[in-house]
Amino acid sequence: MLSAKTQLTSARKGIVTEAMKRVAEFENRDPEFIRAGVAKGTIVIPANIRHENLQPMGIGRCLKTKINANIGTSSLSSCINRELEKLLAAVKYGADTVMDLSTGDDLENTRRQIILHSTVPIGTVPIYELACQGGNDQEIDFSRENILSVIRSQAEQGVDYMTIHAGIRPEQIPAASRRKLRIVSRGGALIARYMVQNHCDNPFYNCFDDILEICAEYDVTLSLGDGMRPGCLADASDDAQFAELAELGRLGRRCREAGVQVMIEGPGHIPMHEIEMNMKKEQELCDDAPFYILGPVVMDCAPGYDHITSAIGAAIGAW
Repeated sequence: MLSAKTQLTSARKGIVTEAMKRVAEFENRDPEFIRAGVAKGTIVIPANIRHENLQPMGIGRCLKTKINANIGTSSLSSCINRELEKLLAAVKYGADTVMDLSTGDDLENTRRQIILHSTVPIGTVPIYELACQGGNDQEIDFSRENILSVIRSQAEQGVDYMTIHAGIRPEQIPAASRRKLRIVSRGGALIARYMVQNHCDNPFYNCFDDILEICAEYDVTLSLGDGMRPGCLADASDDAQFAELAELGRLGRRCREAGVQVMIEGPGHIPMHEIEMNMKKEQELCDDAPFYILGPVVMDCAPGYDHITSAIGAAIGAW
């Protein structure tokens, strides 16, 4: 798989790509600094070879802190023009990346239009499309063929990075069952239910090498999802969370061995005094790969105001 030409494989060969030069200019860094960071895995440049109008963005160690914005249709609202308005507004006000979390009608065309009109990296969560195929979360086709078909289709469209929940494993389930809120990640919950009902391992884990082949072909960056992220402060920094984080570290090494760039998704609800420890834990277990923290949310008592509670946690985490 290392024969594929990606930002990572180029960096390891000592090649400074055009994307690296543009990131270096934006970050006011030497291009060689960017190349070395990409080669080491502490910097990623999500840049699918099919995303033609992309302005490359670097994420990681010693670079400016980046902010992601989420958009997407739902069963209640499936207007593509509305999503394009959200995209343009997000970019206008400083979003560095945008995730399309659509679950409404015509997912493929919605995604195509978003990528076509976006100059920033676009991310997706493929399991959301899998869940939409059957009409409800109860009838998901987790076959290897279907998983890879969805991921390849999204890669061919130009998706720059994908959240894959491959780190949740059967041995983590007992620890999660002892939580106050158990599993709050939608992707994580869908996979956990499937594993329990079918007495099997994570289907994304089982076909991870095949996923890496697709990502290497299109230079898709993987964002390894935290299906065991805590949903309340009482569940923060527990055995389930850190067992998955250790697994994500191992999967991250497999990504880099395959020439695929990788980010690690971070925790959800974390009290302020534990954020620093969580940041250092990721650096230790995941070889200092870029940490895509979902906030963290620093309190449980502000539903509907996550943009505020998450901003507090993000500021502490970035610091």
